Amino acid sequence: MKRGVAEFIGTFGLVFAGTGAIVVNEVSGGAITHVGVALTFGLIVLVMIYTFGDISGAHLNPAVTVGFWAARRLPAGQVPLYVSSQVLGAVAASVALRVLFPQSKLLGATMPAGSEVQSLVLELILTFLLMLTILNVSTGAKEKGITAGIAVGALIGLEAMFGGPISGASMNPARSFGPALVAGHWEHLWLYLVAPTVGAVGAMFACRCVREAGCC
Repeated sequence: MKRGVAEFIGTFGLVFAGTGAIVVNEVSGGAITHVGVALTFGLIVLVMIYTFGDISGAHLNPAVTVGFWAARRLPAGQVPLYVSSQVLGAVAASVALRVLFPQSKLLGATMPAGSEVQSLVLELILTFLLMLTILNVSTGAKEKGITAGIAVGALIGLEAMFGGPISGASMNPARSFGPALVAGHWEHLWLYLVAPTVGAVGAMFACRCVREAGCC
């Protein structure tokens, strides 16, 4: 249960700060800027990893949890607890943002700027790189050392910086599901559920190729 609570609070923090930055940027006329939004996502993940990394691993992301399970680093029995806690945390954060900013229509929901195929491929690649990094800076299903949070947070900020204007750079089914549910925008949600999951599993195979089974 401690792991579930950690994942709930951590994902709440991620979605509240990350999508909150998007909402505040909208209502303030661009005061935060796109760069500020990208940095917010990276920094909140960094902070949550140092806060909960030793308890649950601070996955904060169903795709990451599935990736750890595929890599045989997380027992299958723990996957439902992790995923449900992450989804509930994301929904709770979106509800809080709805109360605070009722004028926001999207609540930071992820939407493709171009075609769905373009965003699908981009999200797959972004999550692939994210999961590959996580697998290489973690021990078991948990981060190792003081550099793990920096590496993962920096990569998320970097990917959000250049991928955000095109696909939203979600890389996280829970992060996309929360705002979609509360704001009522389901149009493109499927690609933000499928692409990150496929990308995370693909990273597991790449990790095996590079590490020769020493990593996964």
